[in-house]
Amino acid sequence: MMLFFDFDGTLAPIASKPGYARIPDVTLSLLKEVLRLRSCKLAVVSGRALADIKKKIGLKGIVYVGNHGLQIRGAGVRYTAPLVPVYKASLRKIKARIARGIRRYSGALIEDKGLSLSVHYRLVSARDCAALRMAVRKIAQPYCARRLIRVRTGKMVMEIRPDFRWDKGSAVRWLIGKWRALDKGARTVALYCGDDSTDEDAFRALAGKGITVVVGRRAESAAQYFLDTQDEVNGLLRRIITGARQTLWIPFNRQRNRSGSTRV
Repeated sequence: MMLFFDFDGTLAPIASKPGYARIPDVTLSLLKEVLRLRSCKLAVVSGRALADIKKKIGLKGIVYVGNHGLQIRGAGVRYTAPLVPVYKASLRKIKARIARGIRRYSGALIEDKGLSLSVHYRLVSARDCAALRMAVRKIAQPYCARRLIRVRTGKMVMEIRPDFRWDKGSAVRWLIGKWRALDKGARTVALYCGDDSTDEDAFRALAGKGITVVVGRRAESAAQYFLDTQDEVNGLLRRIITGARQTLWIPFNRQRNRSGSTRV
């Protein structure tokens, strides 16, 4: 099995600030068990910077996918998206302008992830969120027009990334191809579990080709299955471990939600 898990909101509870996020001990123990299964390969696919996500988990044998797929390292694989120098120079200017532009919004945070930026507004007053988003888009617009960057939204965050056809779905497809090449073409089941809008890219990439699980019920999702809460991810990991040890696949309940996904 090829297993892909998002971090924030999936393996770890959402935190008020990015630096506060911690993976629960029980989840970390379950990931260690997965790594001991010879039939499983494991990747953590995150919007966080590569060094950050590696530090948050700290396990060897995992493939770490950072910056929404722009960086991939671990377990014998490596990828870095080819970015033009003008993009990096523009990102520095955008960061400085956004930092000035969001000072008025108490609780707003800008996170520099090297190859991308995140503007977090979870702690911003609800009445100011729309104005903050508008301010960020106004700053970004000239760079978007030049096809240097694109802006994506997630759970109380705006992501500023290169205007480059590469995302979590692209990274998952690339990694599946790499793993199959290393295993001489062996075909195994791929499963992706995530909670945010950026994980929808991976759900679409695996449509008809793997198993996709969204954490939290959503009105619209390309995922086949859902878990009600982040707490239930540990249960999914346990079922994967049990199924792999018994060489049986995991049964899924057929309870549909509004998006057409079914309950795990």
